[in-house]
Amino acid sequence: MADYQFLNPLRWKKSFLISILIGFLVLWFGFLDNYSMLTRYQLNSEKAALENRIEQLKEETRELEARIDALQTDSSYLERIAREDYGMRKPGEVIYQIRER
Repeated sequence: MADYQFLNPLRWKKSFLISILIGFLVLWFGFLDNYSMLTRYQLNSEKAALENRIEQLKEETRELEARIDALQTDSSYLERIAREDYGMRKPGEVIYQIRER
């Protein structure tokens, strides 16, 4: 009869039952639940990475807008881009290209 007392949860000590309950709750809310701490940590990490990417894209947008503005207003900038990027020249000019070895 003494062997069966261990299997009966009604005979267990309250502190043991409470520790089992606390252990279960920690496992449940820590790892198993849809909104567990592990999931929240992963989502917060992803959110931080996306916010970083947003800031990078905003900076890139500002640079591109400044470049567009310069192309629309500064004719010397437009001429420099045409010469450097597209190899254009004025009539009568000779262009020398120096290649690195």
